[in-house]
Amino acid sequence: MSDQLDTIVIGAGQAGIATSKHLSDLGVPHIVLERDRIAERWRSQRWDSLVANGPAWHDRFPELEFGQIGPDEFASKSQTVDYFVEYAKQHNAPIHEGVCVSRVSRNTSRPGFKVETTRGIYDAARVVVATGPFQNPGFPPITRPSGDIFQIHSSEYKNPQQLPEGNVLVVGAGSSGVQIADELQRSGKQTYLSVGPHERPPRSYRDRDFVWWLGVLGLWDLEVMEPGKEHVTIAVSGSHGGFTIDFRELAHRGVTLVGLTEGFEGKTIYFQDDLNRNILDGDTSYFSLLDAADEYIRRNGLDLPEEPEARKTLPDPDCITHPIREIDMTGSQITSIIWATGFLSDYGWLQVDALDGDGKPTHQRGVSSEPGVYFVGLPWLSRRGSSFIWGVWHDAKHIAGHIATQRQYAAYCPD
Repeated sequence: MSDQLDTIVIGAGQAGIATSKHLSDLGVPHIVLERDRIAERWRSQRWDSLVANGPAWHDRFPELEFGQIGPDEFASKSQTVDYFVEYAKQHNAPIHEGVCVSRVSRNTSRPGFKVETTRGIYDAARVVVATGPFQNPGFPPITRPSGDIFQIHSSEYKNPQQLPEGNVLVVGAGSSGVQIADELQRSGKQTYLSVGPHERPPRSYRDRDFVWWLGVLGLWDLEVMEPGKEHVTIAVSGSHGGFTIDFRELAHRGVTLVGLTEGFEGKTIYFQDDLNRNILDGDTSYFSLLDAADEYIRRNGLDLPEEPEARKTLPDPDCITHPIREIDMTGSQITSIIWATGFLSDYGWLQVDALDGDGKPTHQRGVSSEPGVYFVGLPWLSRRGSSFIWGVWHDAKHIAGHIATQRQYAAYCPD
């Protein structure tokens, strides 16, 4: 074991890189341990055509712009990786790639933590967990192995050519599921999309992107998720230059919509009778944002163009007026299922008193219940915007400031 380090940051994605920058600004000695490469999730757990869900002027760190695209464009995954690598380089982030942390435990009879890794054991006064929320693919309990059905999680999906001949069921209608289903349909595959509870904001409205509207309306700064919205996904896309997700439009283009996937029995898939409700609830969230935007414009006397077309809806397609409750995979020639069902966190390696009974972090704005352990990069860490690049940057600044303050207390020595 080497001499004690001041701070170890675990993970070199957007959270770890931002934390390193702020620690450096405050003169806090630290290293960043990354088990793979910088921004590895963007490299290996995203599909080929993925672009960011927010425009480049918004989804970035404050001091560095995307150099290869315009401010209103959406960065590709390779451009996003290059952005993080460049940001880390500019700030001389002390990142050690290829170092996997296997265990973190509190030292006995002395301060600090023992950090066990594939490159030996480190001793640190503080540990920042910046591993993010996308750790293990999340599969619902209804998932069943089937030898003749190709099944993958959305994190493993790359492109339509990856799938065997036949039709596809995409389970999950958040941003990932919708974009994948849209790509598969455009490629010529007959696609079924299982739609659960969701919100679908307008991509833009009255000459402003929805991220701008959420900003001026104060919605990015909400500190507590609305009760009952824990499993409500957000359907938004920056692909094809950015467009508003409209499930009716997807259906009219050929995607068959079904309700929440309920279960399997042999080759039959069963769906809940909730498609109409989910579509209407999504409409409600959409129109409520339009209403709030219109009121903001009126109240502030802004001269922004009217957009009456935004309030027009397409006729309900047949799959909505006559919902499908079950599908025979053989008869429908479904040969692939893509599970766009989110991720699960795994903190089994974190052997400190910073987790609750369900293994979830216990913290206040990232300052954990275990003194000296911090979390950055989690959804709703401090606010709704915490999952976004700019939100992570501000959360990391708060954590770095807390660490700097604790170092001052530790260094105090009365005359």
